[in-house]
Amino acid sequence: MSWNSIVGHDPQLRVLKTALGTDHLAHAYLFAGPEGSGKESVAFEIAKILNCRNTTTLSAEGSCGECESCRQADLFMHPNIEYLFPVEAILLESSDPSKKENKKVAEAKERYEALIEEKKKNQFFTPAMERSMGILTEQVVMLQQKASMAPRDGGKKVFIISQAERLHPSAANKILKLLEEPPAHVLFILVSSRPESVLPTIRSRCQTITFSRPRPSELDAWVGKRAPELNETERRFIVSFSRGNLRTALELIEARTGLGAASAMVGIRNQAIDYLRNILTPARFHEAIASCEEVSKNLSRSEQVMFLESLLLFFQDVTRRGIDHFYPELNNPDIAVSTDRFVKAFPGRDLHRASTVIEESIRSIERNASPLLVMAGATVELKGILQKR
Repeated sequence: MSWNSIVGHDPQLRVLKTALGTDHLAHAYLFAGPEGSGKESVAFEIAKILNCRNTTTLSAEGSCGECESCRQADLFMHPNIEYLFPVEAILLESSDPSKKENKKVAEAKERYEALIEEKKKNQFFTPAMERSMGILTEQVVMLQQKASMAPRDGGKKVFIISQAERLHPSAANKILKLLEEPPAHVLFILVSSRPESVLPTIRSRCQTITFSRPRPSELDAWVGKRAPELNETERRFIVSFSRGNLRTALELIEARTGLGAASAMVGIRNQAIDYLRNILTPARFHEAIASCEEVSKNLSRSEQVMFLESLLLFFQDVTRRGIDHFYPELNNPDIAVSTDRFVKAFPGRDLHRASTVIEESIRSIERNASPLLVMAGATVELKGILQKR
């Protein structure tokens, strides 16, 4: 990774580069912004730069990505870089070393390691164990112990706390004490998509930098660089489909099959449009509910989000065609006929309210809520909005 691997965020990077170049980094930062905006990738780049062995003077390119320190950071094995996210309490329980590890602990470790592997593959992925109660006190106690030790090889210790809004209250209080009297050799970077939920006293002790999702032009350029084999149609589809979410965009790129990148996305999109047709047809509402169960059981969380995002893109097309019947740049040009039929058959529907319901459902699923309950609740709400005359 280097600064060149960061997508967008030019103003934020200028601030951070200046602080690095003049040795005026704050002792603690709060990186705030929506899911998939790439804020954690910026945090890791700073951690790598501060420990890179080839960066004797900070260059405009950032970390070298090739030295032993950078390779350790990429593997989540660097002794100076700590990454915290919500884990299951069972992983933090002390066990008798004379006893054989029990099955539950082993299974929890497998789930944890699977999340780390996913993070290695997708730098924009935000890991969280589904059975976690948040970032726990025991995790912060271990952090306190590590903060008291000097960094290795003359680098700097960097503690990256993902989903800082999920700090358990007692854990938040312990972090607060660290922030009040920070060791000189430690940099804290708290990352949150819901900064308003972070303890105000913690926010006040951090320098907040707010990130936004990259613009379509920035995302289009990044997709083209990341996957040059994609044709323009496929690239535009990914840009529209991901709605600026880098995690989603990378998952779509990586999910390419022999049938092409767009095939998997189109299949989920078509499934979402069929679901919408069932909602709009009173006699087939039970089929819409059945779709909720099918989506919950057969699609991964990222695919479930993709399913819902398909509806947002469709509603966006409907809104545009409702204003201008000849609007040319649709997200889904291949189903323009269906879009126009919706405009004609369901005029005056509150698509803004419907989109809000879907966006709230996406956030709930991303926060590990039950997909079936979320989808079923959204289906009932959408029925009331879209069937209303």
